[in-house]
Amino acid sequence: MNRYTGDVSRETVAQFHRLEALVRKWTPRINLVSQASLEDFFRRHIDDAVFLYKCAPAIGTWLDLGSGGGFPGLVIGILSRTGRQVTLIESDTRKCAFLRTARRELALSINIISARIEAVPAQEANVVSARALAPLPRLLSLATPHGTPNTTYVFLKGNRWRDEVDLAMKDWRFDLDVIDSPIEKGAAVLRLRNVERI
Repeated sequence: MNRYTGDVSRETVAQFHRLEALVRKWTPRINLVSQASLEDFFRRHIDDAVFLYKCAPAIGTWLDLGSGGGFPGLVIGILSRTGRQVTLIESDTRKCAFLRTARRELALSINIISARIEAVPAQEANVVSARALAPLPRLLSLATPHGTPNTTYVFLKGNRWRDEVDLAMKDWRFDLDVIDSPIEKGAAVLRLRNVERI
């Protein structure tokens, strides 16, 4: 199958396969991802995260919120092996144990914070990401305390993203780019800049 990851290095793809093996090993114990999604692992988890990465600025610190089973956070860490600080926030201690194991096994230089997003000191990240964490209005409330006026927010959203944007616009002002997913029909990355509460 022609994967979206086709234009990354062989070393990077090898890292993705090592990550897949770790997820398959841990998922029966702590439900990192759904069993059904394991059948199409690369498309459902790796390709999505690579696509998100490519929608964001190429430099600056990166903060992933609610990293869960490591998507997109661990993939961002693999893709950012040199010169970029990547931080993952996850409140579930069991999932954090997996994230730390993956960091060690994959030799990643990433920060992992085991806490609720609201309890973490402001990170002032250049890029803030999230996948399947919360509807956009709530997501902006969680994300913006960790950004700056120049932060780019990139959120993977399913085919109901328009409804979420409409709701968010009642309380928020932002510049929005919608980048259609080449992986899942109807899904998109929402790229937001100049975000402020009305």
